[in-house]
Amino acid sequence: GMAGGLEPHLEALRQELRAPGPAVLSVLLALLAVAITFLIWRVVQGRRSSRKAVLLLGLCDAGKTLLFARLLTGKYRDTQTSITDSSAVYRASNDKSTNVTLIDLPGHESLRHQFLERFKAAARAIVFVVDSVAFQREVKDVAEFLYQVLVDSTVLKNAPALLIACNKQDVTMAKSAKLIQQQLEKELNTLRVTRSAAPTSLDGSATGGPAQLGRKGKDFDFSQLPMKVEFVECSARGSKGEEGDADFEGLEKWLAKVA
Repeated sequence: GMAGGLEPHLEALRQELRAPGPAVLSVLLALLAVAITFLIWRVVQGRRSSRKAVLLLGLCDAGKTLLFARLLTGKYRDTQTSITDSSAVYRASNDKSTNVTLIDLPGHESLRHQFLERFKAAARAIVFVVDSVAFQREVKDVAEFLYQVLVDSTVLKNAPALLIACNKQDVTMAKSAKLIQQQLEKELNTLRVTRSAAPTSLDGSATGGPAQLGRKGKDFDFSQLPMKVEFVECSARGSKGEEGDADFEGLEKWLAKVA
């Protein structure tokens, strides 16, 4: 008797499915939307997981190569100015699956851009190393390089996590991360004004220059960027000098988080 009672309903449902009415269509469209969203999510995740590199950037003598060596071996070693990139797999924690490729890029003015160009698409994260002792003297150069990284279209699109590592904190003259952040924001704000006034972009094409940094009409600060920006104080040399360990707990924690 129950089957007989259901028959008219089933028949009505069959009719509905044969001639898709608004209800069925909206269900199908909703399912399609879910499928498309899932596919997009998979592609984005896939892209992110294919980006396994953490780039170490910064000016010459900021301490990138020592930081690189210390992260990998824990040991102190004398370093020279790099003229090519070095890369190695870094295990961010005891878990075998959380490893990233650390790539130390040359900081020399004539080399840094071609190396950034080569590796930027693979960057899951960027560690921008600053010499906290020479910072006051180098602030314009530091901001200039950072600006070029931040307005790069690939970097803006992928929005890799960015850490400003304020190195050489073992030296008494070192500037604090807070002061470095304030000074950089001020300097980037100035650069943004002068650059947006420039009629041509870096390659000489009149496209109105690179992307706008931050929000129009507002003083620049790091929270306006599409990527998450953090600052840490660290010392690749360490407070006990060459015999002791490096002081970069904050950097290691951050690497474990982005891996």
